[in-house]
Amino acid sequence: MSVLQTAAKVLRCFTRDRPVLTVTEAAELLAMPKSTASRLLRAMRDAGFLELRADGRRYAPGVMMVEVAHLYAGGSRLFQLADQAVRALVDRFGHTGYVSTRDGTEVIGLSHHPGRNALRVVNTIGSRLAADASATGRALLARLADREIRALFPGRLAPPSPTSPQDFDELLARIAQVRRTGHAESRDESNRGVGALAVAVGDPRTGEALALCIAYPESIIERLERTEMADAMLAEAARIAAEIGDVSWARAS
Repeated sequence: MSVLQTAAKVLRCFTRDRPVLTVTEAAELLAMPKSTASRLLRAMRDAGFLELRADGRRYAPGVMMVEVAHLYAGGSRLFQLADQAVRALVDRFGHTGYVSTRDGTEVIGLSHHPGRNALRVVNTIGSRLAADASATGRALLARLADREIRALFPGRLAPPSPTSPQDFDELLARIAQVRRTGHAESRDESNRGVGALAVAVGDPRTGEALALCIAYPESIIERLERTEMADAMLAEAARIAAEIGDVSWARAS
């Protein structure tokens, strides 16, 4: 494994529930000796990827990572269009909205627009969801060929709830439905009690693909509102696809 791949594995250890990391935790998560983990974390600190907290024991993502994230947001036309669209959807429907991307078999939120409704979904940017068990993930996976999806999931799925795809055949069936309708839907999957709708768009020039998502408490949503939100999201996706030249989306829809 290359140094860069190892460093990427370290960065993926940081999550919403684990914003800091000790040498012991890194060694356990990465299945490596503590001495190796210690040298790796120090090297990433010296390079600016990580910073050492005042207690001298815990590491956190460094300022460089924040700067790079801001550069990504400012330099991606697709992200700007997707973020504007999600903001408009949140203003219209009052539910929480996200722009997310896929990282292997997981999706990660890039931007978050809190809803205005008294009962709303709250999730932290940077948190990860299983791509097979989320609307955002299946919307993004639907842009891949079935053989590419199969290569991503060589083993058995680990569904977090009974409403998630229970095996690979069911996952492909859900993804086929996404391709037919243009949008993905989840109910009580990775986040219990939460429903979500998502569409995905991509930039053919860069290969970048992003998901627009609206999340809501499942208990308060009626079928008519879900249909209205899905139609509105499809309209936003079509607008973005036309502007950015996303022919793949046009074929799928």
